Amino acid sequence: MYTIKEVAEKLDISEHTLRFWAKSGFFPFLTRDKNNFRLFSDEDLGWVRIVKCLRKVGTDNKSIKRYIDLCLVGDSTIAERYNIIKSTKKKALDEMDELKEQLKMLDYKENYYKNLIKNHLQDEWNPLNNMKKEKQAS
Repeated sequence: MYTIKEVAEKLDISEHTLRFWAKSGFFPFLTRDKNNFRLFSDEDLGWVRIVKCLRKVGTDNKSIKRYIDLCLVGDSTIAERYNIIKSTKKKALDEMDELKEQLKMLDYKENYYKNLIKNHLQDEWNPLNNMKKEKQAS
């Protein structure tokens, strides 16, 4: 059994977040010790991992609770849970594609600035430099 502090360290989640998730009903089988502290089993860590994954891709708490509740109903909800995971995965893949595009732009700008530094050039894209040129020309 693990304390909140141990789970937080083990899975890189804040204790505050774990407490909030527990109060939200995301970990239905948590037990408590004689001092009323939450205790997590190895099985509970599985719940924590899926909640963390769903939150990392932006799933809202209501949808996570729906997923947990479906799990608790049992195998009759497998198809619905599959669809939740499938749509969540698609959302994550779409976000990854967007991040790849942003990385391409950052790579381009990094190389652009590297070239400016290496060749002691002015930034032709900086509107301030263009304004200075116009002022000098007039």
